[in-house]
Amino acid sequence: MRLHIKQGAAWIKNGGVIAYPTEAVYGLGCDPLDQAAVHRLLALKQREASMGLILITDTFDRIEAFLEPMVDSHRARLQKTWPGPVTWLIPAQAWVPDWLTGDTHMIAVRVTDHPIAAALCQDADMPIVSTSANIHGRRPAQTTLQVHRQFDQQLDYIVPGKTGNQSKPTMIKELVSNKVLRSA
Repeated sequence: MRLHIKQGAAWIKNGGVIAYPTEAVYGLGCDPLDQAAVHRLLALKQREASMGLILITDTFDRIEAFLEPMVDSHRARLQKTWPGPVTWLIPAQAWVPDWLTGDTHMIAVRVTDHPIAAALCQDADMPIVSTSANIHGRRPAQTTLQVHRQFDQQLDYIVPGKTGNQSKPTMIKELVSNKVLRSA
């Protein structure tokens, strides 16, 4: 497995688009600051950039630069759910590209507890894009076979492995209001 993680991370660092297991489904990922890679991922998924994307990471430190400074109570709210299957929509720094934030000034982030997804972030030494591995509007892939069926040879690499125990993609909450935007 270690070799697959290293290969996946190398593709990410070199502008590739990969698929990998997450808490509930396979995700598509790339370097979030590589505009060409992100736009390629969006084209593969047939998804509008205006919707924004989720970033996952193995540690909060890797995503903190993307976020506006936050009050202690908000930081504590995050720490209660991370690492884990909760994605938070948080005010983004002004420099964060709109291909990540979409039509908002917010960025969706998660400190994942999935061992393969976390190891990819660690080996790539960055947070990575995480959007479900499916053509927009279709069911998300839960196996490598399902990833192959939807994307055939269009991806640079597929990291094999089992998805986590979640039955649906992660919950999404808005940090400031604590409102649930997508339930798990």
